[in-house]
Amino acid sequence: MKRNPNWTENELKMAINVYCKIPFIKAHKLSPDIIKWAKIIGRSPGGLYTKICNFGHCDSGVQAKGLSHTGNLAPIVWAEFEENPEKVIYESEQLLAQRMGKTLEEYTEIRTEDLPEGKTREVVVRQRVNQRFFHNTVLSAYNYHCCITGISNSPLLEACHISSWSDDKRNRTNPKNGLCMNPLFHRAFDHFLFTVTPDYVIVVSDQMIETVTEITFRDYLTSINGKKIIMPEKFNPDKELLAIHYQKYRESL
Repeated sequence: MKRNPNWTENELKMAINVYCKIPFIKAHKLSPDIIKWAKIIGRSPGGLYTKICNFGHCDSGVQAKGLSHTGNLAPIVWAEFEENPEKVIYESEQLLAQRMGKTLEEYTEIRTEDLPEGKTREVVVRQRVNQRFFHNTVLSAYNYHCCITGISNSPLLEACHISSWSDDKRNRTNPKNGLCMNPLFHRAFDHFLFTVTPDYVIVVSDQMIETVTEITFRDYLTSINGKKIIMPEKFNPDKELLAIHYQKYRESL
């Protein structure tokens, strides 16, 4: 049987995109999602599944789940993704749109009627594409579960930046800068009413606990204080970014 030619850099970038979007529980060669994306990329489902496992090996959070052999180019493309996720993902979204014969706006379902033409439009579209990717990737990494409560209802889940979008341009699209949370805990995290330590331990402030008048919920907040978050299947939260948030939390007390 004739071997398929080696994967190209563009194909690997599209494969990383798929790795980001599909929870591991749905990542097998007979999965409808894998079959769909493999057809778009132009590879076999088995080949795409293998690359997803390869990237799992590259991802420090899930090395045990990945295959040991990644090929010569895959680690290089992965390193580029880790260094500049915003650039690689935007390029991969463009490539996938082209493969599907769609504009980037059509593929990502971004409405642009309210946007001006020219450079401003390009900047806003890029920002919306990246925001959409970050949301989808973080929720996928946690298999659509809030890392604090375990809630798994998708409309009640949000991608929370550890280091804020406005303050940390380099990590805006970095999946390791994300925590999957429900809106209540997302807002509380943003306002430093609770935090997560670099060891992934939940720390709830006295202020958050004491301002709750409903005893059952107050007891719940007390019960999760000191427990570890529900960890993602991939893209473990960056410990350095958590340390920065934890320090800001302590300074806010």
